[in-house]
Amino acid sequence: MTGLTISETMVRVNYSETDQMGVVYHGRYPVWLDIARTEHLRQAGFSYRELEEQGVRLVVTDLSIRYLRPARYDEVIRIRCWVREVVSRRVIFGYALTHEGEETLLTTAQTSLISLNTRHELSRIPPAVVRALVAVPDPVRL
Repeated sequence: MTGLTISETMVRVNYSETDQMGVVYHGRYPVWLDIARTEHLRQAGFSYRELEEQGVRLVVTDLSIRYLRPARYDEVIRIRCWVREVVSRRVIFGYALTHEGEETLLTTAQTSLISLNTRHELSRIPPAVVRALVAVPDPVRL
């Protein structure tokens, strides 16, 4: 599918993801963002595997997370993912995490990725991928 604007991925909080206070450990969120970003790319028509087979590596260079409210064991978390900006060598994703069926934000985040070739040199994102990754205004305040 081309022209994807906002994707949604659901994750259920596993007991092993919580800390002694009974909330999701802060280090788990980057894993969830990776899951959501991978699914966003897949829904846009490209898997990470296909990109790697083309010699493209999308590498995270920046990560920003704002924790607003806790997520707890067995809750279903909805992760909305969208492209904030895409240019020839960089893509910036935004994220909003809420409980399933609710709008109150638990967490907001942003990741910046650059494109590298197989020699780990800066390269261009394939034009078809750039066209499929449509930048949209943030649906929430990050």
